[in-house]
Amino acid sequence: MYSVHSPITAVWLCVLTMIGWGSWANTLKLADDRGWPFELYYWDYVIGMCCCCVAVALSLGSHGDGGTATVPSLLNGSRGAIVAAIASGGLFNLSNVLIVIATDLAGITIAFPIAVGLAVVIGTAVSYWQSPAGKPLPLFFGLGFLLIAMLLSAVASTLRSRSFRIKSLRGVYFALASGCIMGFFYPRLASSIAAGTGTGHGQVSPYAAAVLFSVGLLTSNTIINSVLMVARGQTYSRYFNGPLRLHLAGFAGGCIWMIALISNLIASSVAGPAVSYALGQGATLVAALWGVIVWKEFQGASRSVVISLALMFTSYSLGLLLIGAAAF
Repeated sequence: MYSVHSPITAVWLCVLTMIGWGSWANTLKLADDRGWPFELYYWDYVIGMCCCCVAVALSLGSHGDGGTATVPSLLNGSRGAIVAAIASGGLFNLSNVLIVIATDLAGITIAFPIAVGLAVVIGTAVSYWQSPAGKPLPLFFGLGFLLIAMLLSAVASTLRSRSFRIKSLRGVYFALASGCIMGFFYPRLASSIAAGTGTGHGQVSPYAAAVLFSVGLLTSNTIINSVLMVARGQTYSRYFNGPLRLHLAGFAGGCIWMIALISNLIASSVAGPAVSYALGQGATLVAALWGVIVWKEFQGASRSVVISLALMFTSYSLGLLLIGAAAF
């Protein structure tokens, strides 16, 4: 399987993670602008993730001399590692459905900093406790700046006009719930992965873990999204009769997210799960930039809102720099 050994390469893979995790929501915005409900979008998103994961696992994850190939790794994995990886997929799916709802209500610029910022603080702290790799001082100072950025994003939401504020605050609640759950998916997934080679103690390779993650994701989505579809009056007939371009938007979003996840898991063998996860979740900054610059979510906002957003971007940037320094 393909693996990395250089800290610099690992950091660049985390940057790729950052871009991917921060950009997939653009496909959601495209579908939403065309009246495609997020429940129907989300099916294509999950299918895209699973298909992309299998393709990468059978290519990069099955060739090369860097460790155990995907299929043997799956066959030799312990029950604990397999259950942990599948459970992480279920946890992520629930949290991601919530962040999709939050994005629909409050926009990318508000939902992502709050949900992902909270998830980073929880996930990085737990990951570092499980596998203490990286320099703790810059890592936790960096997390502090990310937490400040999350709070500034919430402040920006409360400063909007009343009509926007009511809807945004509902989105904030969903984002907080998402962040609390999302913070625990990555430590579960990381605990199932063996460092470096993908062998030992029944743990699996990063590629095999991603496949198991997809199993949990697809299984949980069958239940969660079906319930949401019934609750919001959506039908599978509308899904299957939807335009191809809208199906492709969700599929592309899922592929983008999964490539980012696999890049992050590969990087974690060198940078450590805590650093790679925290740095990869700088995706929040990327997502917020998309929301402000491309989708014009704060066009015409008051000066106080603009100042809050500027401080949020600054705080996130400082946090990312410190977290990146923790890897060396």
